[in-house]
Amino acid sequence: MSERPEMFQGVDELWMDGEFVDFDDAQIHVLTHGLHYGSGVFEGVRCYDTVDGPAIFRWEEHLERFYQSGKPYDLDIPFDREELTEATVELLRREELDSCYIRPIAFYGYDSLGVSPGDCPTTVAIGAWPWGAYLGEDALENGVDVMVSSWRKHASSQIPTNMKTTGLYVNSMLATEEAKGNGYTEAIVLNKEGNVAEGPGENLFLVRDGEIYTPGLAESILDGITRRTAIELARDMGYTVHDQATISRGELYTADELFFTGTAAEVTPIRSVDDNVIGEGTKGPVTDELQDQFFDLVEGRLDGYDDWFTYV
Repeated sequence: MSERPEMFQGVDELWMDGEFVDFDDAQIHVLTHGLHYGSGVFEGVRCYDTVDGPAIFRWEEHLERFYQSGKPYDLDIPFDREELTEATVELLRREELDSCYIRPIAFYGYDSLGVSPGDCPTTVAIGAWPWGAYLGEDALENGVDVMVSSWRKHASSQIPTNMKTTGLYVNSMLATEEAKGNGYTEAIVLNKEGNVAEGPGENLFLVRDGEIYTPGLAESILDGITRRTAIELARDMGYTVHDQATISRGELYTADELFFTGTAAEVTPIRSVDDNVIGEGTKGPVTDELQDQFFDLVEGRLDGYDDWFTYV
């Protein structure tokens, strides 16, 4: 067995098809349907070490999207919500994780290898490991430099864009690798109409004249859980939020502020787009206030959001 990547050092077990298994034994056959055709769905979830102890943030919403994501592919997840919740909580306890990233995944397994999955069983697994700021700790404070990718986002008439389908993220990989290859941290992807969709793994928000705009679900974006959180938080803070906006590429360059949201990215400011400095080139005041409120929320320091936490 080759040495594990640094990300997974210290991880002892995963949950797989109803059992806790040793990390190195969590394996599948190379002729697994999901490996060849991207026929699977997944979630990215965070557990935070709150003032009241470790808690999974918006687990119920993530779990609902997990089940909904499988429906277009007739991917039946053979475990109910209670079973997956119990498995996840127990996994975090066994791994002694207070703050971590959680990855549930379900995919068509090993049986036949035609495009139609036929009688392929559904394999379900859950992993968890410590994971800090996705785009880097410095990014949270100072922002990231991004480019508009030459790759376009799939249209919802081609594939369900509001679901977390494994194969769909090849599009995200292409955009991210293009950005990194050109010296940028991340990309912004346009939809087929040429309007702003999102980042490869993040939703996007724009601030103009103190109001907040984000592309609507009809713009071929993921219905992000952190996007929903940011919208609700911002409104609770008194901001006007336009959550069904159509944003042109040109509007990116003239924005007062831009920021990404996502389970991994959390709330990350964008410093420049295609070498055009956004605002003052620093984290803007709206982004700063919303980011502070977000971290107060996920660390359990805000009242009124208790139903968003599943305590470990």
